[in-house]
Amino acid sequence: MELLRGAALLLLVAAAAVCWAQQDQGCTCSKNKRTTNCSLSSGTCQCMSFGSHVPVRCDTLTSKCLLMKAEMAGLKKAGRRERPKYAYVDNDGIYDPDCENSGIFKARQCNGTSCWCVNTAGARRTEKSDTELKCSELVRTSWIIIETKHSERSTAVDASRLKETIKNEFNRRYLLDPKYISDVVYENPYITIELKQNASQKSPQDVDIADVAYYFEKDVKGDTLIQNGMLHINISGEPLKFGQPLIYYVDEKAPEFSMKRLTGGVIAVIVVVILAIVAGIVVLVITQKRRGKYEKSEAKEMNEMQRELNP
Repeated sequence: MELLRGAALLLLVAAAAVCWAQQDQGCTCSKNKRTTNCSLSSGTCQCMSFGSHVPVRCDTLTSKCLLMKAEMAGLKKAGRRERPKYAYVDNDGIYDPDCENSGIFKARQCNGTSCWCVNTAGARRTEKSDTELKCSELVRTSWIIIETKHSERSTAVDASRLKETIKNEFNRRYLLDPKYISDVVYENPYITIELKQNASQKSPQDVDIADVAYYFEKDVKGDTLIQNGMLHINISGEPLKFGQPLIYYVDEKAPEFSMKRLTGGVIAVIVVVILAIVAGIVVLVITQKRRGKYEKSEAKEMNEMQRELNP
């Protein structure tokens, strides 16, 4: 009996030692390179997001907010202060965001001198204002349109196969349920990928389409966030190489921009068009005046000729 108790005690000690070793053992975060202090706990790798020290799961995607914050922390650590090479479609570029403990963006973002409201993708949806600005809610981005194109190929791309391949790869690499890819449109060489995901559709286990779009954008730009290498999509046995993507966000509520939102280039175009219209009106008026003078002069000359013929 004592022998059995001793054996059981040894098994308990061995099990405790194994558990301790697993918890103490380091690991690699497969879905996020921008992590630190990784450890294996109960067979699951857990890490801290770089720059914010928020715990993240390594078996799913990290939120875009934490990824942007980690990137900014890396730029500051490296001593860089200039804007990164790539900017977002809304022309605000990358910024150091404020994130909730859950990893999502806070509705209001500030840079010290001004504040603005963002959507769940972190894109600005209001004018920049002073620090007194209030953002009542974080508006959800329910529709994301990704526009890209592929480089020259020796073989043609089958549109139906492309759609199926992209759905499978987004599911495998980004864990996105194919039901959230509403359409893939191909017009050689342009590819449009539409992601749709309402708040009522998304379960706690589903990845967010805003995070998926960000991971894809980083993959295409050669700055992958995933440990197991770059994105590889093959069609007809030939790799499909994507060009720089444009990503558009459609929110559940319309953005709140005014004429101040117009960029200098758009304003310049409007000014040129207005000047062209004004110039056209001026030319028309001058032409009409000259025509009137010519008609009067012609009538006067005709009267003089008639008097000379009939003295």
